[in-house]
Amino acid sequence: MSIPTKLSSTAQATLLLTSYFSKASSEKTKPLTNAEWGRFALWLKEKSITPADLLVQEPAPLLQGWFDSRISADRIIELLNRGHSLALAMEKWQRAGLWVVTRSDPEYPRRLKQRLKTDSPPVLFGCGNKDLLNTGGLAVIGSRNASDSDLAFTDEIGAKAAIENIAIVSGGARGVDETAMLGAIRTGGAVIGVMADSLLKAATSSKWRKGLMDGHAVLVSPFYPEAGFSAGNAMARNKYIYCLADSSLVIHSGKKGGTLNGAEENLKKAWVPLWVKTTNDKDAANTDLVVKGGHWLPEDTSDFTISDLFNTTKAHVEQASIEQADLFSMPVQNELIEEPEVKTVKEKIQHSVDDISDNEMPVKQDNLPKESVDGSAAVITFPVDFYELFISELQRLAQKPVTMEELMEQTQLHKSQLTDWLKRAENEGIVKKLSRPVRFKVETKN
Repeated sequence: MSIPTKLSSTAQATLLLTSYFSKASSEKTKPLTNAEWGRFALWLKEKSITPADLLVQEPAPLLQGWFDSRISADRIIELLNRGHSLALAMEKWQRAGLWVVTRSDPEYPRRLKQRLKTDSPPVLFGCGNKDLLNTGGLAVIGSRNASDSDLAFTDEIGAKAAIENIAIVSGGARGVDETAMLGAIRTGGAVIGVMADSLLKAATSSKWRKGLMDGHAVLVSPFYPEAGFSAGNAMARNKYIYCLADSSLVIHSGKKGGTLNGAEENLKKAWVPLWVKTTNDKDAANTDLVVKGGHWLPEDTSDFTISDLFNTTKAHVEQASIEQADLFSMPVQNELIEEPEVKTVKEKIQHSVDDISDNEMPVKQDNLPKESVDGSAAVITFPVDFYELFISELQRLAQKPVTMEELMEQTQLHKSQLTDWLKRAENEGIVKKLSRPVRFKVETKN
């Protein structure tokens, strides 16, 4: 069965490597996680290979030189051989109105790339108006079991945002999320829903039909469109809600749970300003969030406009005017650039920084948008995760136990930086620290 032609070769390869096409328990080979995809994509870029290049009958020769204890070449090849499963899944999803956007596509939300870098999901499944993905808006977050008064207030916030032509960004879950989104839709406003589960079901739900048909709604998910509820997925998607918005409002947070964890992560990472509704609930964590850096929302909604909540955005969003594209969204050059040999991690980091300035990375023209909106050639940069670059080198350098001194000599990194990254790699299970004497060795996944 052929894969639907609407998908570019790059999108096909990205889906094959990173996505499920059936329930996780049914998949023989597990797709690459965001972090694993980030490491592999970085290696491909260094080798001037695009994901689309891997769609050949024998991709093994292209993978020569790839070393990663958690991502074997055999695993990559097995994932690439799922073309039939991809074709069946895409045919089913497209019949239901679903589409796919990958990090190499121009419609992919630039805010996710700016704020999450290589941690942004490689694939987003969705339905509705793609253009809304880059509009920003107000993220509204809260409990599934909010009080009636909190829900009435939330509905008013949704309607107020619609009147001001500000999109509501939320999670589509029962309670605060759903109420904010439906309040905006009812008033003719735009909504961006980040679903943790059941996207396929949501795409045909009467609940969202009006917004989807009017072009005022888009529902997206980084997860398998037919996945059931998972607490892990619900927690993981919270950061995407904040990172798609320009400001945020917590209606009610419990002392533990997804609302609290997501708000705390946003405060820590300083993605967008965090506003908090006042409450008399002694079991709520609203006050705790304000102590940690949030702002109290005026109790009387007549005292403020939704746009007032965006006043501090510039202080929290880094380089908001810079659009960072994927590793495989670089401008095309007429001739391939012959790059100098890079031997150490330190040199590779500087070389990557130079790439951002020069925008001279050769890529396949078929995988790129030909023009920008105004008809001119698009000039785009890409995010570089230096830690992931270090990890990709560590996979080669620490195949056998290696000392700190040897790593310092081979990478030319300062000891303090090397210590920090090795500690992080140890915590993530990527490297094992041996004793007597102290050495480091990459973990081999069974």
